[in-house]
Amino acid sequence: MAARLALALAALALGGPVAAPAPVVDRVEVRKAARTLTLWSGGAAVRTYPGVQLGDAPTGPKHFQGDERTPEGRYIIDRGNPESAYHLSLHVSYPGPRDIAFARSRNRSPGGDIFIHGQPNALKGGERMAGDWTDGCVALANAEMDEVWTLVGDGTPIDILP
Repeated sequence: MAARLALALAALALGGPVAAPAPVVDRVEVRKAARTLTLWSGGAAVRTYPGVQLGDAPTGPKHFQGDERTPEGRYIIDRGNPESAYHLSLHVSYPGPRDIAFARSRNRSPGGDIFIHGQPNALKGGERMAGDWTDGCVALANAEMDEVWTLVGDGTPIDILP
């Protein structure tokens, strides 16, 4: 926060515009049925991105590796990957202990590598894939992912709802 204030004061001293400080995002919420990703700060929604893309089988929670579903539940954004095969990516801490126990009780793997990310790097010119196409991740347009990347830090809770 002090760094943002210092930048604003420096811009003011130089006669430049002072941009509003970015919100401190303390929670991410994905509503699968509504196809939205919302950033929350202090109990208020500060950004909502419509039209998110999910796994090829978007209805129901992820249970097993390869089921093409996006998980449901509370997780943590635990790291970012600027070198992703997609335009930036934020890792979701799936699978959690319950996910692992459920999959193991059925002699299966819960899978993993769930991210919020942009479009495939192989697409040129800001194109967007059609429909649901991920293996269980949450995909945004690249410009949206740029903004989410700057606003969401490691350790931020994410609630993925049906």
